[in-house]
Amino acid sequence: MEAARALTRAEDDLRAARDGIEEPARTFFFGEASLAHETACTLRDLHDQKGAISQFRRSVRTRGAAFKRTHAVTLSYLGATQISAGNVEEACATWSQAVDAMEEGIYSGRARQGVMQMRNLLTPYRRRGIPAAVELETRAARYLRTVD
Repeated sequence: MEAARALTRAEDDLRAARDGIEEPARTFFFGEASLAHETACTLRDLHDQKGAISQFRRSVRTRGAAFKRTHAVTLSYLGATQISAGNVEEACATWSQAVDAMEEGIYSGRARQGVMQMRNLLTPYRRRGIPAAVELETRAARYLRTVD
């Protein structure tokens, strides 16, 4: 479990960080939200959906407003993990928040990829006429027209 040891060490290092310790300028953005995001991705890849959902939620909750793109992408990942765990309504609500954020001017490859993944994962639910899935398809198509 090399990944688990690395995550534990990163959590310990972040907890030990304090003012006055000189760090490279590139690390200013890495804090609790970033660690939670990376932990969630690792747990998701290890097929720990419950743990991944918890950490994605933590990242969303602690992410600063200055990082809107990362916030939107994290919401996309959270939605994908929720639907993989069978939580369709919750995933749709999360993806709706992600699309809300993206419609405010988030144009990136990762955001676009998140919307494409959402559309793919929602296909069976959209075909069954689930209203939230149909609405998200409409919003996703509109968003993709603005970025393509």
